[in-house]
Amino acid sequence: MTDFSTNAVLDAIEARRAERRTFLRYAGGAAAATGGLSLLAACGGSSTGNTPTPTPSATSAASDIDVLNFALNLEYLEAQFYSYAAYGTGLAATSTTGVGTLGTVTGGAKVTFSDDLVAQYAREIAADEAAHVNFLRSALNGAQVAMPAINIGGDATGAFTLAARAAGLAGPNDTFNPYANDVNFLLAAFLLEDVGVTAYKGASPLINSKIYLEAAAGILAAEAYHAGLIRSVLYRKGVDATAIFASATAISKARDSLDGSTTLDQDIGTASVANITPADSNAIAFSRSTGQVLNIVYLNKAQVSSGGFFPSGINGNIRTSASNG
Repeated sequence: MTDFSTNAVLDAIEARRAERRTFLRYAGGAAAATGGLSLLAACGGSSTGNTPTPTPSATSAASDIDVLNFALNLEYLEAQFYSYAAYGTGLAATSTTGVGTLGTVTGGAKVTFSDDLVAQYAREIAADEAAHVNFLRSALNGAQVAMPAINIGGDATGAFTLAARAAGLAGPNDTFNPYANDVNFLLAAFLLEDVGVTAYKGASPLINSKIYLEAAAGILAAEAYHAGLIRSVLYRKGVDATAIFASATAISKARDSLDGSTTLDQDIGTASVANITPADSNAIAFSRSTGQVLNIVYLNKAQVSSGGFFPSGINGNIRTSASNG
């Protein structure tokens, strides 16, 4: 008789993902680059697993490079957050170099998870985000930007604290530590994941190369899986602790207030009605422009070029938020 107990399922998952988690533990180098190339194959690239190099015109190549570097900045942020939360360490130095000023990471700590499933999810997503970083760096082939300065702290000056204060989850003298417990980690992940999905959807029409577009679509799908998972776990925990719904709603409203007057965000629902998929009336996910995405990660509705999770701004040619003030 097949064993469908929780421990058996966890053991099976653990065995299948052992190599990926080992890869993340070192998060970089040749193994990470290989993982990035494998991601392209999974997204429908060459059947041999080799990454083809597109040869668009000079104009479209510059545009595609800008868009991919914009995405790379966001992947640096997500990868560092999840890597620290899952393992207490960040990306390898070999996965952060490139064009522009190389920054450092402020904050970040290993979460002492009380829920084994949440810990497993954190490790899986961390591996995915590190693979996204290394895939994009490989695809950019020397034109990749360096990791900018990133603030993922939960102290008085940490970006997560500033976001929590803006959302009303923390008072003006309070802090929000995303590494303190499972729920705080999930709320912090919820803040970032929905931004990633709308960012990739909004940026995809800007990509000229079909090869790059297909890869970006694959990353978008992975980010959507992550976002749906985080929303689902938060929802389940909210059923038992309804204050979680209020916290998720506050984060959603804060994102919406930063990116302009149009409603582009949705919470996870209530104890009686779930809202796992934030979408329009046609069940199509929302898009955000690059400027709107930067409004959120800079934690500023004005037109600025730095702040929040990127205290010195992002690297590359797309670096200014929209004017929504």
